[in-house]
Amino acid sequence: MPTLTAAQRREAARAEYDAFLEACPSRQVLNRISDKWVTLILVALADGTLRYSDLCRVIAGVSQKMLTQTLRTLERDGLVARTMTPGVPVRVDYALTPLGESLMLAVSAIKAWAEQRIGEIEASRAGYDSRTGAPSPGPSEP
Repeated sequence: MPTLTAAQRREAARAEYDAFLEACPSRQVLNRISDKWVTLILVALADGTLRYSDLCRVIAGVSQKMLTQTLRTLERDGLVARTMTPGVPVRVDYALTPLGESLMLAVSAIKAWAEQRIGEIEASRAGYDSRTGAPSPGPSEP
C-alpha cells in the first residue's frame, strides 16, 4: 500500500464523507439538524401536515423570520415539503418528506432524552456553578 500525503489522506476522507473534516458535506447536514428550530419544526411536523400559522403557535419563541428561514432551508434540503393551495388567503402547508420522516427516529429520541434528563442536567449545572462561582446563565443559554 503506497504512502499518502496529508493532502491525499484528506481528499480520500472527504470522498468517504468524514464529518470531522470541515469541508465535508455531511458536516453541513449535522450542523443543520442540530439547530434547535430545525429539531422543533421536525418534531412538530412528525404528527402530520401543519400550516405556517399552526407552526408559529406550536413552537413557542420562534420569530416569523427564523421560522421562514428554517422552513426554506429544510425544504431546500429535501426534509420538508411546502404546498400552496390557491385561495384568499393562500393556504400554505408544510409536511415531512420521506427523507424527513427517516430522520424522525433520531430526532424524537433526542427530544425524549432531553425531556427525561433535564432534571439531572439542571442539577449538574447548579453544582458546577456553585463549585466554580460562575454566574448562572439565563434560561435560554446552554
